Amino acid sequence: MDIQGKNMPYNVETLVVGCGNILFKDDGFGPEVIYALEGYFKDKEMPEETMFIDAGTGAPHYIFTLPHEEWKKLIVVDVVEFDAEPGTLKLFNPFQMQKGKYEDAHSMATEPLQDLAKDIEVVIVGCKAKEISAPNVEMGLTEPVKNAIPEAIEMILKEIGV
Repeated sequence: MDIQGKNMPYNVETLVVGCGNILFKDDGFGPEVIYALEGYFKDKEMPEETMFIDAGTGAPHYIFTLPHEEWKKLIVVDVVEFDAEPGTLKLFNPFQMQKGKYEDAHSMATEPLQDLAKDIEVVIVGCKAKEISAPNVEMGLTEPVKNAIPEAIEMILKEIGV
């Protein structure tokens, strides 16, 4: 990347960022959705000006240190703690999330998302986890969370206008 920000790898209008750690059961929901989206578009035309990123546990780096003036929309895909059955999906905006740390396995702060939402549209596709195994390594999503992936893809496709 040069000093003017040219050749920036994330200079698209819409970013879909999957957050989470695949080593801790349902915390891997975000990366698994990104993987499924990439499979969905394997034989289809990718939407212009859209990028899918498996951010893993590096989401704060992708979201907060690399914002670009071309960004118009950020879609964060993650597990979120809310009153629902495991595998339930809900769209959140950052102003609906409690101040401090929104309740996910990696405790992403809400304030930077709220600050970013003053300039661009920010949507969180949240899934209620059944089990987060941290600190114990247990790979693989629980059944209700795995079963939520197709609906999450539909929600994201609607958000990106496909």
